[in-house]
Order: sequence, then C-alpha cells, then structure tokens
Amino acid sequence: MPTPSGHTKAIRAKKVIGTNVKDPAGKKLGEVEDVVLDKESNNILFAVVGFGGFLGVAEKYHPIPWSALEYDEDADAYIVNYTREQLAGAPAASIDELTRDDGQLFRERTYSYYKEPRYWESASS
Repeated sequence: MPTPSGHTKAIRAKKVIGTNVKDPAGKKLGEVEDVVLDKESNNILFAVVGFGGFLGVAEKYHPIPWSALEYDEDADAYIVNYTREQLAGAPAASIDELTRDDGQLFRERTYSYYKEPRYWESASS
C-alpha cells in the first residue's frame, strides 16, 4: 500500500541512513544521517539530513518531513524539491536537540517551514 509520499516498499532504516539527498538537478545536498520515529502514531517524524561541514565538523542537521523525500532508483538518492538556499534557512540543530521533548518542537517548525501535510492531523480526522 503506498504511503502519502508515494513510497510503496518497506525499507530498513539502516539502508536509508547514509543515502544521498539531491536536488531535482541531481546536485548532492547532503545525506540521511538518521530517521526519527513517532512511536505514538507509528509514523516517521522526520528524516535527519546532514548538510555542510567536513567529517562531521560544522555540519548542520536538518529535519525533513519523510513525505518531502522521493527516492529515485536511477540516482540512488532521495530527491527533495528544495534549493540549497531554502535548506540553509530551514530549521536545523544537533541531533540531540532535534529529538529533545520527543521531537515535538522541531516537528512543528519543520512541517510549517516545508509546508508539508501534518500526518498527525490527518490521522485524527
């Protein structure tokens, strides 16, 4: 059964982690560092994507709604319809900060910034 973002296959988190994230032109923007799960709703809260830095130094971690990532088999990467500039202005923090308070603060900020549908609202309808 397809998810709202069109994903149709189950995938293990360890296969997602380390996958490149690219813009629609194919330029690498970063890579998936982690996946944060919402244990209450059984949804993916967001993917944590690392941008910038070198070998983890000065790297910024951006929570991106799972629905905003589209896997492209040919590119072996997730494609996002955002520019580097849009991502630079997006919510970002350390991975520990992203998951503080069960990730709720960054969940709200992230879904608002990217204007993605809030899975937790549609589930209660």
